Amino acid sequence: MVETQFAGVRVEVRTPASFDDVVERLNKLCGKSSIPELVKLAREDISEGTYVKEVERRFVGESGFMLFSEIDHGGWIAKFGIKRRTVRWILGNPLIAITMLRHDLSAGLFAPVEVLLTEASDGEGTFVTYVRPSSLIVLGDNPELKHAAQALDRKFELLIERITAPH
Repeated sequence: MVETQFAGVRVEVRTPASFDDVVERLNKLCGKSSIPELVKLAREDISEGTYVKEVERRFVGESGFMLFSEIDHGGWIAKFGIKRRTVRWILGNPLIAITMLRHDLSAGLFAPVEVLLTEASDGEGTFVTYVRPSSLIVLGDNPELKHAAQALDRKFELLIERITAPH
């Protein structure tokens, strides 16, 4: 067994935008898919090029990402007296993931990425929290992986900027 300690970079953005607005923006900017749908498509007798075109056509949203799963923590924490809306999104894109996985398959441990949306306790605005992907993905000296992971950082941070921008 090999253990490697590392530290991720957690980022929290507070926006005056309402929780509903932030969720609506994410829904608008992200496509939707499930991992089983992507695997089913990949198992079809199609070329890599056709797979890429189909993923882009069927699943990828304007932001370059797609929603894989949504965990509504707010739906169950209310049972324990916590009355705040909070939801965790798992999103990604296999066409982005492959840019990293081709350099280190263990990058798949942190792709897709996750973001937590939490309504501010006073109801005025939303907290958007995530861990910078490259801080989790790149361990050691791997320039190609670092370059690909930093490209993911930029794309993901652009999405975060778009959903948190005040209107």
